[in-house]
Amino acid sequence: MSFERVCALSDLTVGTAAQALVGGKLVAMVRDDNGHVHAVEDECSHGKVSLSEGDVVGCFLECWLHGSRFDLFTGEPATLPATAAIRVYPVRLEGEDVYVSVDPADIAAAGSQLSAAT
Repeated sequence: MSFERVCALSDLTVGTAAQALVGGKLVAMVRDDNGHVHAVEDECSHGKVSLSEGDVVGCFLECWLHGSRFDLFTGEPATLPATAAIRVYPVRLEGEDVYVSVDPADIAAAGSQLSAAT
C-alpha cells in the first residue's frame, strides 16, 4: 500500500474542490456536504480540463467547461456530455491527516471492498 499524505482535513473546505499532486498524478480532492473526503482524477473524461476548478453539487463534481457531473463515489458520469468514468482513488483518514493512493493495487482493493459492501 502506498498512501501519501495530501493535507490536513481542515485544509479541505466543505463543498469545494482542491487540486493535489499524488504520486505524479493530479487529483481533485473534495470534502462533500456530508463531510466525506473524496479523491478523483483531476481531468474531465470529456473536455480534458481540470475538474478541481469545477463545482461540488451534493456528491457530484461538475466540470466547469461543459457541465458534466461525476459521481464522487464511483467516478461515473451522471450527465452528458461525458460518457466515460473518471478514476476514483482510495482515501484514508488518520487523525486529522488525509492520505490518498494512486497505486493500481490500492485502487483495485478499494474497488473490491466497495463491491463487497453493496
